[in-house]
Amino acid sequence: MDNVFAGTGPWFWFILAGLLLIGELLAPGIFLLWLGIAAALTGLVHFVFSWGWQAEAVTFAIFSIALVAASWRFVMNQRNKASDQPNLNYRHANYIGRTVKLEHAIDHGRGKVRIDDTLWEVEGPDLAKGTSVTIRSVNGMNLVVERAN
Repeated sequence: MDNVFAGTGPWFWFILAGLLLIGELLAPGIFLLWLGIAAALTGLVHFVFSWGWQAEAVTFAIFSIALVAASWRFVMNQRNKASDQPNLNYRHANYIGRTVKLEHAIDHGRGKVRIDDTLWEVEGPDLAKGTSVTIRSVNGMNLVVERAN
């Protein structure tokens, strides 16, 4: 086994890093990124210390575990932070309390309103087109409205 890795030098680790980073581009997630960085760091360490392949493999394992653990900790801390835009992916929730006019009359509990450049389905009591309504809540992708005061 020593003969296989003896002549590779640090370039083995840099090539492995490149392959792992290419794999990161092709696969979802960010796991291979940290292994690629660990391989590159191992290559840099090989420039300074000319260890055997066993020590380099242990160095790679240590860098890999440390980087994956650090990234996991960072991701967990980010998930627990409160967002300054909690409704970013629920744009319709930002419309609650807004008063708009009906674009299409509410007939049998269904109608439409235009908010900015989007036509939204609404639910509420039967009302004529042009009536001002206030958005009270969201039901799936529909806005629940009532006649504005």
